[in-house]
Amino acid sequence: MYQAVDLKVGTIFVYNNEPHKVMEYKHTHMGRGSADVRLKVRGLLTGNVLPVVFSPSDRFEEANLTKKSMQYLYREGNTLYFMDPVTYEQIELNAEDMGEEIVFLQDGETYNVVVWDEKPLNIEIPPKVTVEVIECDPGVKGNSAANMYKSAVVTGGIRIKVPLFINQGEKIRVDTIDHKYVERAK
Repeated sequence: MYQAVDLKVGTIFVYNNEPHKVMEYKHTHMGRGSADVRLKVRGLLTGNVLPVVFSPSDRFEEANLTKKSMQYLYREGNTLYFMDPVTYEQIELNAEDMGEEIVFLQDGETYNVVVWDEKPLNIEIPPKVTVEVIECDPGVKGNSAANMYKSAVVTGGIRIKVPLFINQGEKIRVDTIDHKYVERAK
């Protein structure tokens, strides 16, 4: 059982008989008034994004989910294809229902597919992934001390801000939640 204050970003819980994933979390308290928990949640069955407000003491059932490790094969239109590496069973997922973090999917990589009542719902993308810088202005030597950034395009066509010393062709680590540069890949 979850209380509303336990519903952090990425938590999956049951609300209105449907599993929902928390996209944004904000706990507010106004002076002498009561506190509330403001969330933006996405229904994993319908894909609808809802803003909701709860009392901190509201309780929610934990979604009984299982995770299957599956290999990402390819994308065709709005369909994502995954394969179980043991049984070679393939499943299809609708890309529009997955959220914006699917731009970080890489062919051949293994991901956890979240299953609820035998129905695949979502993909667990790691919080940080390694990508290659495809396009950016050349690096400037000596500007690494300043906190200045330039625009770059990385694998998957994602445009992010990177420090001035990053060059085209380098591998970097990116936060998949807020699409920000973390560090150079080792």
